[in-house]
Amino acid sequence: MSGKIIISAVSLILVVGVAIGVVVAVNKKGDETHLQSQQKSVSVICQNTGYQKLCYDTLGSVKGLDTADPKAYIAVAVKATMDSVIKAFNMSDRLTVEHEKSDKGIKMALNDCRKLLQSAIRSLQLSTDMVRNKDVQAVHNQSADFKNWLSSVISYQQICMEGFDDENEGEKKIKEQLQTESLDQVQKLTAITLDIVCSLSHILEQFGFKFNLKPASRRLLSVDNQGYPTWFSAADRKLLGQLGRKDWRSRITPNVIVAQDGSGTVKTIAEAIAAYPIGFQGRFNIYVKAGVYEEYNIIPSEATNILMYGDGPEKTIITGRKNNADGDKTMETASFANTAIGFIAKGMTFENTAGPSGQQAVAFRNEGDMSALIECHFLGYQDTVFAQTHRQFYRNCVISGTVDFIFGISTTLIQHSVIVVRKPAQGQYNTITADGSAEQNMTTGIVIQDCNIVAEQALFPERFEIKSYLGRPWKNFSRTIVMESNIGDFIDPEGWILWAKKNNELTCYYAEYNNEGPGANVVGRVKWNGYRGVLSRDQASKFTAEKFLQAGPVSSTEWLKALRVPHSLGFAKP
Repeated sequence: MSGKIIISAVSLILVVGVAIGVVVAVNKKGDETHLQSQQKSVSVICQNTGYQKLCYDTLGSVKGLDTADPKAYIAVAVKATMDSVIKAFNMSDRLTVEHEKSDKGIKMALNDCRKLLQSAIRSLQLSTDMVRNKDVQAVHNQSADFKNWLSSVISYQQICMEGFDDENEGEKKIKEQLQTESLDQVQKLTAITLDIVCSLSHILEQFGFKFNLKPASRRLLSVDNQGYPTWFSAADRKLLGQLGRKDWRSRITPNVIVAQDGSGTVKTIAEAIAAYPIGFQGRFNIYVKAGVYEEYNIIPSEATNILMYGDGPEKTIITGRKNNADGDKTMETASFANTAIGFIAKGMTFENTAGPSGQQAVAFRNEGDMSALIECHFLGYQDTVFAQTHRQFYRNCVISGTVDFIFGISTTLIQHSVIVVRKPAQGQYNTITADGSAEQNMTTGIVIQDCNIVAEQALFPERFEIKSYLGRPWKNFSRTIVMESNIGDFIDPEGWILWAKKNNELTCYYAEYNNEGPGANVVGRVKWNGYRGVLSRDQASKFTAEKFLQAGPVSSTEWLKALRVPHSLGFAKP
C-alpha cells in the first residue's frame, strides 16, 4: 500500500509539471535584458509577500519565463507549493513504514498526517487546474476559490503538526523532523502563493493590464431571512427549496433510507454512505429515520453533494464516545466526519458522550467545502465541533460544550443558533471558540452572528465562579467575530483569554459588533493589540455571509442560494 501511494504522488509531480506548462528555456547566450526584465517582474510579484527572500529564490530560479505574463509566475509558485506538499507526504509515508511497530500515538499521528497531506494535494490540484485552464482575468475573478484552496493547504499542514503530542518525546522528535525537512517549507510556500493571489489586482496593474480588475460583479441581494445560499445547480435549488416547507420530508425523494428496524433500504448509516454510486451526478439524498446510531462514519471526498436528513435532532441521533483520554488523537475522536464538498445535514444530532473527563472528544468533524448544517444539534464538551477546513455554514443549530468547543482552521459562519456553555471539569474554564489561522492572508476565521450565548442549567448556579470566555487565540492570526448576538451574563467581562505560553494576542483579530445582553458590555474587555473592540458597520459587513463566504467567480450568494437553506446574506439587525 505504501509503495502505491508513493508512486501516485510521484506521478502527480509529473502531471502537475506538464499541466501547469511552465516552459524552462535556458537562453545560452545569456540575454541580460531578459534577465533584468524577469528580475523586475519577480520584484513586483514578491514585494507584498511575507517570505520575500524565499519568494525571490523560488520565482527567480526558473529561467525563460514570459516576463509579461504574471500567470506564469503564479504557476511556478503553485508548482513549488505542490512539490513541497508531495515531498512532505512522501516523508510522512516513509516514516509511517519505519514506525509501524511504534506506539499507537506515533502511528495515529503519522497516519493522520498522510491523510491531511493527501487532502492538501487535492486542494492544490484544483489550484493547478484553474491556473492551467483559465486566463489571468478569470483567475482574478475566481480568486475567492483560489484563496480558499490555498488557505486549506495551510490548515492541513497545521493540523498535521498539531496531531503530535509535544509531551511525548517520540512524537515530538518526529514532529520536529517533519517540520524541519518539509512542513515548514509547505507553510511558507503556500503563504507566498496566497499573498500573491491576494495582491493580484495590484500585480496586474503593475504589469500593465487594463481590463476590469474588480472581482466579478456581485449582485447585492437584500437580506432575506428565508433566502438561500448559492453554491449549487438549478436542480439543487429546486430540490433544496423544499427544505423550508413544513412538509419538506414528503417532498424529497431519498436515494437511501436508513432504519434500524428494517423498514428502510439499509439499517446503518455506513451502508447508506457505501451505497453512493461511483461517479454519481446530482444530489444524493440519505434519509435517516429516528433512532440512536452508535457508529463512526466518514463521508469520503468523492461522495460529493450528499443531503443527509433525519426526523429531527431529538429523534435522529448519531453518537459516539471516542476521546483523547483513552488514547485517540483528536481528529480520530469524531462521532461523524465529512470530507466531501457540498454536504448538507438537516434535522439530526451529532454527539460525543465522553464527558469532561474525556478531554478532546469531537462530535462532528467537517472539512467539506461549501457545506451547510441546518437545524442540527452538536453536543459535547471539549472540541465538540471541529470545523477543520474550507467554507462552512451553520444555521438554526444548537452547539454545546466547554473548552474550545467550536474550533478549527476554516471559514465558518454560525448564524441564528444557540450556543450552550456547559459545566467543565474541575479546575477548567470555558472557551467557546479557538480559531487556528496561521497566516495573515488566510481567508479563515469563525463568525458567530445573530446567536444566543447561554449557560446550561448545570452551570447556571456556578456561572460566576467558573470563568467562561468567547474564545482564545490558538494561532498567530486567529480571527473570531461575535456580532448581532445576545451574550449571557456569565461571560467574563474580559471577554477573551490568552492561549498559554503564546503571544498570539499581539497579532490575532478579535472583534465584536452590535451585540446585546448583559455579557455584551465591552468596557472591561481585554486590552490586547489583537482585540479590535466594537467594529463599525462597514468593518463588520466584511464578516456577513455575502462577503465572508465568497465562492466561485460570481459571489458567495451563489452557493448559499443554491443550497436553498435559510440564511441571512447581510446583517440580521437594522
